[in-house]
Amino acid sequence: MGHVMAPFGVQGWIKVHPYTETSQGLAAYATWWLGKQGSFSAYQVQEVKVHGAEVIAKLPGFDDRDAALTLRGMEVAVPKAALPKPEADEYYWTDLIGLTVVNTEGQSFGTVKNLLQTGANDVLVVSGERERLIPFVRQVIQAVDLDGGTIRVEWGADY
Repeated sequence: MGHVMAPFGVQGWIKVHPYTETSQGLAAYATWWLGKQGSFSAYQVQEVKVHGAEVIAKLPGFDDRDAALTLRGMEVAVPKAALPKPEADEYYWTDLIGLTVVNTEGQSFGTVKNLLQTGANDVLVVSGERERLIPFVRQVIQAVDLDGGTIRVEWGADY
């Protein structure tokens, strides 16, 4: 959902860069999970404010700048159950990572390792015999089968 950039002020506030579509998105959650490399702890957000494109927040137990500095670089997450259900033909990136990508001719390209946001459209980073960058647009993505673990694409093996 975001990452802690730095302390904000001297009273323990932190400045967070949200990964959400709008800054308001992250501010809507009352509980944040902060951590690194899979080790996270839950914090009840005491106060949160949108500050331009960033979010500033006050968490319990962080009462001065030095304490807030210990959170720098941490990832901010929320439980998946707290997220709104995606609309039809919308997906959370985490649901796409690990899916096998197969073209309409049955050729497997590998698995989705990451996604990139380019401004024009999102792009699947697919690792297989070589890395492929496949645009996540309606003309290319034919079907996403989360239960079956596959994404079918209209994409040539020589692209």
